[in-house]
Amino acid sequence: MEDKEGKYIFGVVKVGDKGQVVIPKDARKVYNIKPGDTLMLLGDQNGMALLKTEVFQGFIDQAMGGLTK
Repeated sequence: MEDKEGKYIFGVVKVGDKGQVVIPKDARKVYNIKPGDTLMLLGDQNGMALLKTEVFQGFIDQAMGGLTK
């Protein structure tokens, strides 16, 4: 489900006995998540977020872009 601002609600997932969750099919499609992809789990006291590592690497590259060796 998508609202006008490009924000999504994909539903509710359960945490299994081994701490695993299944990312809903619609979310995998929207974010192009494939088997074998690496995700980073970020969080604070309010909650958690998953981010593809290549997206996070892009943020790091951008932040470090102004620095010289």
